[in-house]
Amino acid sequence: MSDNRPFYERKSLSEMSDSEWESLCDGCGKCCVVILGDEDDPDTFWRTNVGCKLLDLKAVRCTDYANRQTRVPGCVRLSAKNIDQLKWMPDTCAYRLLNEGQSLPDWHPLKTGDPESVVRAGHSVKGKLISENDVEEGDLEAHIVSRQDTKRG
Repeated sequence: MSDNRPFYERKSLSEMSDSEWESLCDGCGKCCVVILGDEDDPDTFWRTNVGCKLLDLKAVRCTDYANRQTRVPGCVRLSAKNIDQLKWMPDTCAYRLLNEGQSLPDWHPLKTGDPESVVRAGHSVKGKLISENDVEEGDLEAHIVSRQDTKRG
């Protein structure tokens, strides 16, 4: 008997094809928000209302996805091997949820078939950010919107 469940329910992250992996991204843009770390406490960081310089704020997509790591030194290439270490990833991130044994939310585009469902559900940064290109590096602290402690347990 064949298993008709969606690939994200049948496969582990490491078993997914490149196209399956990429389709897990809901397009929220939260991982493209500039984050400030605490040099005294590596488990604490602050989210800003500033988007990466490569983030198209209207489309909420990277303008140079293929070269993002070269152009933005702090950009991380997410993988099944490093997801456990990326505690700053949003709580709603599909990669994080699946890695933690949870299900995709009902508003996820893979469930709805609609890429705008993430926006309608209020989980997108669309319309909420300014570009890193418009902020002086020394002024980033003035754009902090939340603090997060990544310790779990």
